[in-house]
Amino acid sequence: MKRMPDLSETVAWLIELIRLNWPSIYAAGLAFFIAALRVKRAGGTAGQMLLEAMLCGAITLAASNGLQLFSIPHDTAPFFGGVIGMLGVEFIRAHAKNVFKKKADQL
Repeated sequence: MKRMPDLSETVAWLIELIRLNWPSIYAAGLAFFIAALRVKRAGGTAGQMLLEAMLCGAITLAASNGLQLFSIPHDTAPFFGGVIGMLGVEFIRAHAKNVFKKKADQL
């Protein structure tokens, strides 16, 4: 029968996981917070605020893990999180759609 890992081992593993991924976690949290404040300031409902904030956080988390593909240091992830949170999901979606459309036309 497999024994359960010791709680201290689990906590140590979790702390190390957070430490290694801190720039991405911080960036996603920052995007979440900024997006929530932006929607609240614009007069959005609590549901709109939560949804926009979660989407911005998720986009930032995905983007921050791809920064190294463009030779951008991972430590800059919070900057991109702030920008994504400030611009919002619709702006990011529209511009990403244009970029991919141009790339598809070049093929």
